Parts: sequence; C-alpha cells; structure tokens
Amino acid sequence: MEFDVVIVGGGPAGLCTAIHLAQSVERHNAEVERTGAGEKLSPEICLIEKAAEIGAHSISGAVLDPKALDALLPEWRTMQPKAPVEAEVHEDYALWLTEKGGMKFPITPPPLRNHGNFVVSLNKLVRWLGEIAEQKGIQIFPGFPGAVLQRDGDKVTGVQLADSGLDKNGEKKGNYEPGGILAAKLVVLAEGSRGSMTKQLVADLGLQGKNPQVYGIGVKEVWEVPKGQCPPGLVVHTMGYPLDSQTFGGGWVYGMGETEDGKNMVSVGLVVGLDYQDPTMDAHRQLQRMKLHPKVAPFLRGGKLLNYGAKSLPEGGLYSMPRHHGDGFVIVGDSAGLMNSMRLKGIHLAMRSGMLAAEAALACLRSGDFSAKGTAHYAEALQKDWVHDELWKCRNFHQGFHKGRLAGLVNAGFAQLFGGKGTLWSDELKSNAGHTYMKKVVDYFGGKGKPEVEKLPEDGTLTFDKLTSVYSSGTMHEEDQPCHLVVTEPDLCSTRCVEEFGNPCQHFCPAAVYEMEEKPGRKHGVDLKINASNCVHCKTCDIMDPYQVINWVTPEGGGGPNYQNL
Repeated sequence: MEFDVVIVGGGPAGLCTAIHLAQSVERHNAEVERTGAGEKLSPEICLIEKAAEIGAHSISGAVLDPKALDALLPEWRTMQPKAPVEAEVHEDYALWLTEKGGMKFPITPPPLRNHGNFVVSLNKLVRWLGEIAEQKGIQIFPGFPGAVLQRDGDKVTGVQLADSGLDKNGEKKGNYEPGGILAAKLVVLAEGSRGSMTKQLVADLGLQGKNPQVYGIGVKEVWEVPKGQCPPGLVVHTMGYPLDSQTFGGGWVYGMGETEDGKNMVSVGLVVGLDYQDPTMDAHRQLQRMKLHPKVAPFLRGGKLLNYGAKSLPEGGLYSMPRHHGDGFVIVGDSAGLMNSMRLKGIHLAMRSGMLAAEAALACLRSGDFSAKGTAHYAEALQKDWVHDELWKCRNFHQGFHKGRLAGLVNAGFAQLFGGKGTLWSDELKSNAGHTYMKKVVDYFGGKGKPEVEKLPEDGTLTFDKLTSVYSSGTMHEEDQPCHLVVTEPDLCSTRCVEEFGNPCQHFCPAAVYEMEEKPGRKHGVDLKINASNCVHCKTCDIMDPYQVINWVTPEGGGGPNYQNL
C-alpha cells in the first residue's frame, strides 16, 4: 500500500502530527482556492498503532501543560464532544519523605508548580484525539504494529508490518497473515519511549546525540477512594523515601475526577531512574513501600485499586536526544527524547513536536523534497521553538544526580536561580548508558552476597504482588506466538548473570515477565523462563539488562496492556 505519510504510533505525538497535518493541508488548499496560486494537495496519510484500539497503550502521570493543546485546538475547552480533562489543578505541594515521616516543603519548587495545568487521563485524551484525527480523514489502523523500517541505504522508504498467525516456533498457523508493506514518502516515528524501529535506525545511521539516552521507569496505579479523600485537582509530588540517596526518582499523588457514584479517582505512582546501582532494584516493590508510608497511605485508605501500569521515560535531556530527521523520516515525542524530567512532563512536548513535524511534512509535500534537506525544516523549527527553550533550561538535570541526590538538587537549584543560563558543573555533563551504573552483587553488597528481600505485607488491599498488579493492567497476549522478548545470548542468564548480578531481570521487570526456575542440569541449578504474556510494554528489560542481550520487539498486533483511566 502506498501513502504519502505514514505515522507510526497512536500516542499524543503521532495523533497531533496527523491532526495538524490535516489542518495544514486544509489551510493550504483554502489559500490556493482563494488566490489561485499553487496546487491543491490531497495526500494519503495513515497512522498505525500496535494496541488493539487507540489509547489502550497510553499511560502517563499525567498532568498536562495545555500550551501545545491550545496551539493545536484553540477551542478545545468548548468543543463537543468535550475534551476529557479530569480537573484543573487547584492545589499543589511537595513532600520530603523519610522512612517513618517527612515534611511538606515550605515552598513548592518552581518546576513542580502546576496551577493552570490539568490532571488528565492520557488514555481518554488519546482516544479523544484519535476521534478528531479520523474526522479529519486520517486513516487509522489499530492493531497493526510496525516491525521493520523499509530502507534504501540511509533513505527510509516505508514500514513493514509485523506478521500475524505464527506459532511460538515461528511456524505458520491457519490464520497466518504476512506483514504488509506501507510504502511512504515520509515516515514519522512516534513509537514512544525506546521505540524498537527508532532504536535500530538511530544505531544504524549513527544518529545518537552527545550522550546516550538515560531512562526512568514510571509505575503507577489508579484508585477509587471515598469522596473528599483526594479531591480532583490536587497534585502532590514526593522526594526521598523509598529511594536511597544514590537513586534518581520521586513519587506523586494526583486527584483525578469523580466517579458516577461520587467517589474520587486517584493516580499514585513512582518514577525510578534506570541508572541505579542496586542490582535488586524493583520499581514495583518501591511503589508498594511508598503506599505504606504514613504521608501517602491516607490518600488511599478505604479505596480500591482499579488499574496498574508501567512505562519507560526518556530522561536524558537535550544532549541525549538523537538527530531527529533524515532522508524520508522524522522522529517525534518520546522517541526523540522530548521530556522535561525536571517538571516530570512530556505530553505537551510530544504534542508540539508532532505539530512541528506536520508543518515540515507540509513543506515536503509542497516541494516534493523528502530528503534530509527537506526534513531539516523540522529540526530547524524545533531549534527555534519553545520546546528547545524549555529543554535548554533543564539540559543537565538528570545527569547532575549521577553525583548523588544532594548534588543533583544543588545543580537543579543553581539552574533555577540563573534561569537555565548556567549549571553548577560543565555545561554538558557527560553520562553513560543507564545499565552501566548497575553494580555487581559483590561490589554493591560486599562479601556478604545478595541479602534476602524483605517481605512486604502484600495484603491485597493497599499493597499487591506483581501478578495481581499485571491483572489490573488488563494485559493480554496471544500465548502461541513467537516471543517478543528476544534474548540473544540465553546461556548468560544461567551462568555469568547469576554470579555477577544475581539475575536482575527478575527484579527490574514491573510485570513478573522474567523468572529464574530450577533446572538441575544447569551450572547454578537455574534457567531463565520468560512469561511474555505478562509484558506491559515498558521496555525496561531492553534498557536495563546489564549485558544488553534482551531485544524488545513488537508482538502480534493488539497484544499488551489495556489501560483504562490511566
């Protein structure tokens, strides 16, 4: 199938690309009609999404800075159907947590001030944007994951979809369908964080920036609680406990909307930097510990868990972003590393990057030039836009924490004091890939070896084990299909990894995908078992495996989590 523009990914970046491109073509054609100068355009535009429906894989914190939405749809506050915002932020503050107590910051740090922003369900917002895109004539294909970029040398020429109907051994079943090829003059990569095709393209063409990308893992839950316990529009951020002073991260509690029976919805979550040292770090477990804290538990008591999810976040900042344009392609949103980790926000940056990509696509359509020179319009627009200005001010935020929490906070405060014009250390703090910071068991714990993990009171009321959480995510995959978690050197798992890192995959995966089961014939009596059907598509394994032998690829279309109200 031939298209002019193929957009890969139905999140905020991809959908805003589609909507704004349709709007731009409409305006162009209206101007041609009015003046008689130029030619009208009627481009074929499609968007593919690996989830079974638009929004099912969309998860975020989520507090929305409306700046980009105001530019995309200035009338969004009065549109019908109504934009699905949960509540406008009316109160926000930050908490410093210790193991048994804590205190409210006397002044909310400027990056965490959210008055004028909106608490949203990203799942609902993305579905709403999808409906608008369809109304504007965009062809949307949910359940069709992209597998491989079609290329002619350095030129991207289209996308090959993933095959369906293969069994776990790669043999064709009765419902086998080969992955079709979507030929395109321009491919917009909006795959989200650690996109599988984007990752390969960046590596093949040497697009990586000055620093490798550094990620975080966000684990979150949505609760229903008694009315008034966490009112809509309340935003609370936490620092400190349950993370140690060498681990980047922090938590949140957001008051969402009201249910039909008058109860309140609450989003609670924790971000952990995927450049930690502890080989037993478990973000899901840390979230359960945080919920037991006396400053957090009162928000949730008497309520019930509705949903659970996890997502990786590109936190490296300006110098970790890849070059986001080339011959026949542009990269937008999380795939391009567009996130402000100081503010814990990226939705507005993703949306704005999609708009700028759409404007570049229009320029390419008008000129017929889709080469790197033609797509450079996108890079130039980003450089001049408020997106770059915002990212410049926090360009070394995450890297500053590689010297520890105190040094990171001092660096962030220095940047705030001088409006981002300078940083405490060098302007371009160097960093390594996140997995390289993980220490071996003997180095982290000393000669004592890995300690027994303290048992949490997983009571099924306030705290939950991973399998219960995964059930709450609605995750489903066709069991009889090739494993989408490709371990390229499986023997490492039962030999070196046991000895050196204690098999950290069984800890860092927030969905109990990786399990070491007893195998008497193996050197250490264990072997890796992959429960791929549990996967929530966060891609932490692809990022944090110390040997970099896990390659996350797209599974059969429609598989994965089914997020609701997230």
